[in-house]
Amino acid sequence: MHAVLGAAEALGEPLVGLVAIPPDYFSQFGFQPAEAYDIAAPVGGWQPYFLIRPLTAYTPSLAGTFNFSDPFR
Repeated sequence: MHAVLGAAEALGEPLVGLVAIPPDYFSQFGFQPAEAYDIAAPVGGWQPYFLIRPLTAYTPSLAGTFNFSDPFR
């Protein structure tokens, strides 16, 4: 997980999103419920399990529905 977060940071990504069951495990890596950032899961039923980890490039203006990049669709 640290390698993924480091790579995303190096690429200038603003955040990393994931679906986690159980969601509590990923809090140790700084992930929090996406709804705390006004970000909706791309699939409605995922919202309770959808987490994000803001990175350096994150700004609060990033809100709305999360879109996974093409390789993960």
